[in-house]
Amino acid sequence: MATEAERLPFFVYGTLRPGEANHARTLRGRTATEEPARIAGALLYEGPGYPYATAGPADAVVHGVLVRPRDAEYDAVRAALDRLEGYTPGSPAGAGNLYERVATEAVCPDGRTVRAWVYLAAEPLATRLRAAGTPIACGEWTGRAARRSPG
Repeated sequence: MATEAERLPFFVYGTLRPGEANHARTLRGRTATEEPARIAGALLYEGPGYPYATAGPADAVVHGVLVRPRDAEYDAVRAALDRLEGYTPGSPAGAGNLYERVATEAVCPDGRTVRAWVYLAAEPLATRLRAAGTPIACGEWTGRAARRSPG
């Protein structure tokens, strides 16, 4: 189990991806590396201008980017991402967090597996999404695609 102090890279799948609004505001110029990756065991759902990921079946896949903050920026980036994602470290699960930051295994295109933080929808939001949310079947979201979608 990962601890809060571990300096894991972050797996991002929504507005924090390169080219999206929150990447420009939160991550641009503060990362050492950014590379495509995917995680298994997670489902992606449409949200209000951004996606939600939840835990899912083992064969479900979410595509995104593995982002490693620069060493000197790591603590500030983690704090900024926690604020953006509505996550308070140390809060009991389901205690008002929009997302929970959990450790996962991300798989890179070359087959490497990298332990990383990912923000998953917290309960009870995850329960509502599973019951009535709109899944993104391909497991990949971009704001550009969402802006082209009707509604």
